[in-house]
Amino acid sequence: MHRYTARIEWTRDDGSFRQGRYSRVHRWLFDGGIMLTASASPQVVPLPYSSREAVDPEEALVAAASSCHMLTFVHLASRQGFVVERYDDEAEGFMEKNARGRYAITRIVLHPQIAFGSERVPTAAELEALHHAAHEECYIANSITAEVVVE
Repeated sequence: MHRYTARIEWTRDDGSFRQGRYSRVHRWLFDGGIMLTASASPQVVPLPYSSREAVDPEEALVAAASSCHMLTFVHLASRQGFVVERYDDEAEGFMEKNARGRYAITRIVLHPQIAFGSERVPTAAELEALHHAAHEECYIANSITAEVVVE
């Protein structure tokens, strides 16, 4: 078993709390000392009570799924003798009502662009197999109910 932690800090501002007019901006602190400014998504909580500049939980979920897939993919590629020079992904998450009528990130679409070293480049079938294996082994994909698609 592995244990992961994150500290979340939020303090009420001078806004009208009972009327919902207060800042949702807060901080995420991680064990290595990294601190990120976080907020509710402006698509969920209108400005100025949220922040476009901050990371929101929905973006963080999409980034976690993309990052996990990338890390697993690169690991598997290296074990199969491929050299990955670069991996870029413009991942997207889609929020809609799920089967229970609740809003959820129901689908995450990954758009990886991968550059391989010239020694050995995977065939289309090998590339598809690497993505499939990365999805099957990714801890985040195994932890969420959203469909994760690689395009």
